[in-house]
Amino acid sequence: MKKLAVLTGAGISAESGLSTFRGEGGLWAGHDVTEVASPEGWARDRELVLEFYNQRRRAAREAKPNEAHFLLAKLEEFYEVTIITQNVDNLHERGGSSNIIHLHGELWKSRSTADASLVYDMEGDELNIGDKCEKGSQLRPHIVWFGEMVPLLEDAALIVSQCDVLAVIGTSLLVYPAASLIHYTQANTPIYIIDPNMPAVADQEFLHKIEMPATTGTQVLFDELTKAGVP
Repeated sequence: MKKLAVLTGAGISAESGLSTFRGEGGLWAGHDVTEVASPEGWARDRELVLEFYNQRRRAAREAKPNEAHFLLAKLEEFYEVTIITQNVDNLHERGGSSNIIHLHGELWKSRSTADASLVYDMEGDELNIGDKCEKGSQLRPHIVWFGEMVPLLEDAALIVSQCDVLAVIGTSLLVYPAASLIHYTQANTPIYIIDPNMPAVADQEFLHKIEMPATTGTQVLFDELTKAGVP
């Protein structure tokens, strides 16, 4: 079975009603989003940062997977699919995909501020001041903030380097280092980019641009990848 790697960004979640802060000027409740998504912001106002993510969890819980999520899960019947997502919601999981790498962390996980290896599944939607790890340190969102290393980037790069097909859905390809993943494909690997606002990517023989929203564009991708039956 051939390997399909799929890099997804905010555009796929946007069709489920979740905000894309880059598309809104990077603002949240009057705050620059870096104030609530950076180590510096955490150092200045932990309560503000925690409330930001509490609200993100509430919004994400109300959102439902869309047709793009379901189609990517269905592609597992035809390919060995790995989803590499920049999104921190769980819509891919709820859509049925079974192999997901969250490059930028996960909303419903917390981690110790004293020991980054201590990561916990959250039982509810709220993380508050006074919630501590087993070492007595305040818990923080298990999110990769601006300016932090992306721990799973090497794993993702290896998957992309070994894939037979790469699809890029709903991402501007402006957020590094995740945007660099497209350059890890082997020569002549088919690459499909799905976005209504097509990123500035140089045309090449094996590059297919689908200038559509995630839902309709993923249907085109699904039809293209399965038209000849099982590859």
